Amino acid sequence: MTGIIKVLITVFVLLLVVVPVSGFSRQNTEPQDSLLHTEEIAGKHTDSLTNSANLDSVTNTPQTKGLGNVIPEHYDSKNNLFLTILRGAFGLAMLVLICYLFSTNRRNINWKVVAAGLAIQFLLAVGILKVPFIRIVFEFVGKIFVRILDFTRAGSEFLFGDFLDADTYGFIFAFQVLPTIIFFSALTSLLFYLGIIQKVVHVLAWMLSRTLRLSGAESLSVAGNIFLGQTESPLMIKEYIPDMTRSEVLLVMIGGMATLAGGVLAAYISFLGGDDPQQRLLFAKHLLAASIMAAPGAVVASKILYPQTETVDKNIEITKDKVGSNVLDAISRGTTQGLALAVNVAAMLLVFLAFIAMANYILLKIGGWTHLNAWIAEISGGNYTGFSLQFLLGYMFAPLMWIIGVATPDISLVGSLLGEKIILTEFIGYVSLSEFKAEGAFSDSKSIIMATYMLCGFANFASIGIQIGGIGSLAPNKRVLLSQFGLRALLGGTIASLFSATMVGMILG
Repeated sequence: MTGIIKVLITVFVLLLVVVPVSGFSRQNTEPQDSLLHTEEIAGKHTDSLTNSANLDSVTNTPQTKGLGNVIPEHYDSKNNLFLTILRGAFGLAMLVLICYLFSTNRRNINWKVVAAGLAIQFLLAVGILKVPFIRIVFEFVGKIFVRILDFTRAGSEFLFGDFLDADTYGFIFAFQVLPTIIFFSALTSLLFYLGIIQKVVHVLAWMLSRTLRLSGAESLSVAGNIFLGQTESPLMIKEYIPDMTRSEVLLVMIGGMATLAGGVLAAYISFLGGDDPQQRLLFAKHLLAASIMAAPGAVVASKILYPQTETVDKNIEITKDKVGSNVLDAISRGTTQGLALAVNVAAMLLVFLAFIAMANYILLKIGGWTHLNAWIAEISGGNYTGFSLQFLLGYMFAPLMWIIGVATPDISLVGSLLGEKIILTEFIGYVSLSEFKAEGAFSDSKSIIMATYMLCGFANFASIGIQIGGIGSLAPNKRVLLSQFGLRALLGGTIASLFSATMVGMILG
């Protein structure tokens, strides 16, 4: 076993050295899918964050009308299917290996649970992408999300009027996206008050508990995270958190980092799909699938990183607390919470995008003094025009992107998205994905779909603090443990999303 691990590590190190340079070269080494392809798109993206004359463009969400890249309803692969599956299988093995290397108790890893979790995740991906009945179900749910966005627009038009006209004023993030967070938060609060979310979560939790041998409390938390945020879902099990085992606590954290809350999911549908109803529906389906698929992936990552060795309680009971005293109170509370979240998102984007612009300005100056800019432009084949944060992140994660099956010309772009998600937030990552998509930066539409799954979840450094504060307030005796598990939870949440992206890439071909 040790010999195999050493061989895999050696292969990974070799890829780390070889793949980025070849991957940055924008040669037509892989089949194109007839999408608009431009050689200088990523360079333009870097320019918008580094050129002092264009710093005002950083705070604007990219125009999604007239998309450069679109994701097709049925992806027609021109790649060798056998090699794609083989590469994806290698990618999954490497992701499992990473978790294994960071495991606290390798001898007690339950490989049956790992195999079952990966099988469930893979079957979900096959069903969503290939099985007509399941695909129809997800498209139906996706249509519900798209319809909710239309309902939100009715309220937004009353407040903002003609400012919602993208043809006249462009796509204004504050008016088009943030209201969806507020309305969806109010709707979620109403559904929670009525007990609808609890019933759906209870069914999913029962399935997870039986198939993956989870305790009742941790299965409820993981299932709840599909619909709720990383601090809202634990409220359903707050009575159990103080007595949870270390393995259970880690899964609660990883489950929160691996999935998306409904409010932000609706926001991503809005600005990734733009004004195109078909694209909105497709992204709704993929984003919903990504959040659901991440649940078993989170279990796999968690139970490798910290195996369960103690006897757990399989009883599934949701805390009976109500969100509000009546329907109107529930809606009011949800609206207030949604407003706080929307303001937080707006402030976060303003600050982080400003810091990115400042960092890129400094890096570009350093690149000019050291003559790195010309060298970077040369080795990247025009992908980057100079030394930037995107270049550093893209180069850092490019080997991993190649391993999981991203098209070779796109590995640096998708790698930079993963870096932005981890270091900044997934919101910044999706904003950049929207920019790249609008500009036609990707050589293969499969890269857009894989990036959509990869960015799913709250796995970033800021979430560590959020979980310590949020979950720690429910169980003060676990606060130290939460801080100790922070980086491990970040790793697990990231790996869970990468599992999904890799499987989807394998199935698309």
